[in-house]
Amino acid sequence: MRQVVLDTETTGLDARAGDRIIEIGCVEMLDRKLTGHRYHAYINPERTIDAGALAVHGISNDFLADKPKFAQVAREFSDFVRGAELVIHNAAFDVGFLDAELGREKLPLVKELSAGVVDSLKLARELHPGRKNSLDVLCDRYEIDNSHRTLHGALLDAELLAEVYLAMTRGQESLLMDEEPLPPAACDESGELVRPNLVVQCADAEELAAHESLLADIGKASKGNCLWLKEALPA
Repeated sequence: MRQVVLDTETTGLDARAGDRIIEIGCVEMLDRKLTGHRYHAYINPERTIDAGALAVHGISNDFLADKPKFAQVAREFSDFVRGAELVIHNAAFDVGFLDAELGREKLPLVKELSAGVVDSLKLARELHPGRKNSLDVLCDRYEIDNSHRTLHGALLDAELLAEVYLAMTRGQESLLMDEEPLPPAACDESGELVRPNLVVQCADAEELAAHESLLADIGKASKGNCLWLKEALPA
């Protein structure tokens, strides 16, 4: 399974109002293992960066003045993510910007390029309802070192998100492991299947008494509606 963990930085908050992408960062995972294969680009947005966005990521128009425009990186980016499942924190935001940029170049949109999108923010909210689930909070919760994250950055945030996502979904590794082959069935000389003797462990008197006591408590709490007691009564 190929996944790409992705993040973007932008000139502002609204792609529909003309805000543009200024940075894309991607890291690749194969079968839940980071491969070290990355995609990263700074992009000249051809417009002014909002003061609020600048305070978040610290990327200035002067820094981006000599960087390529999206049209110049669009195909390389598309090739990197093509066919992969994308993992994005607050996916609607990034996908909205990516689709706006790709649409300007008449290129396939995210849903056509990728094998699907996993919103790690939605996943975090399902795992931790009623709690904050920002990337910084999740790093603290899963003990991932983000001390070097003083400002947002697409590649850095994608790297941190990959670790967070793996921590949040820990346990899925077993779904990717090859099943151990079953040992061949044992047969006797005639070819009949030899079945091992089963050990039957019966409850002792103390355990039976504890069971009856528990059923009595359930029956009392349910005002006589304990199904186990009803089944035990003679017809």
